[in-house]
Amino acid sequence: MGNAMRKMLDKVFGNKEMRVVMLGLDAAGKTTILYKLHIGEILSTVPTIGFNVEKVQYKNVLFTVWDVGGQEKLRPLWRHYFNNTDGLIYVVDSQDRERVNRAASEFKQIVEDPLMRHSAILVFANKQDLKGALSTAEVCEALGLSQMKGRRWHVQAAVAIRGEGLYEGLDWLSGALVNMQRSGQLTSVTAANR
Repeated sequence: MGNAMRKMLDKVFGNKEMRVVMLGLDAAGKTTILYKLHIGEILSTVPTIGFNVEKVQYKNVLFTVWDVGGQEKLRPLWRHYFNNTDGLIYVVDSQDRERVNRAASEFKQIVEDPLMRHSAILVFANKQDLKGALSTAEVCEALGLSQMKGRRWHVQAAVAIRGEGLYEGLDWLSGALVNMQRSGQLTSVTAANR
């Protein structure tokens, strides 16, 4: 009964539910971002073994966010979270110049996966407050975003521990997903439901 009532209110008030997967190498700040968005606080985190999932309400969009561990041994499992995904949040540790090529390689595998080809892409260039951090333009170049054709993507500077840039990124993602649906452009969820 409660679920039916929520769906009815969502239709009246225009709420949309979106499924998002958040990926990135270990220690990029994924879990910090998730809990800063979910409860507005920074929690003491340990490396994620497996996944965290939370619902995050932003404006009229309810995101179900899957934060999946980024250790090397867990990365082959990422693909299991791609099905029915509207958006990808990819978190890059902008200060970790030594692993930016590895982050780019993993990113390329994700966005080229057939299950992710319709997903909007938000990249958080995290840890912008640290000395020597890559700029958003450098992160964009490293990930090869400017060569991506026919995809909606955005790179957002972020400092997860202070919440900087997080809501601006969600603002872009929610707008992009709603616009994609309104224009009839497929997201991975709408493509799967056809």
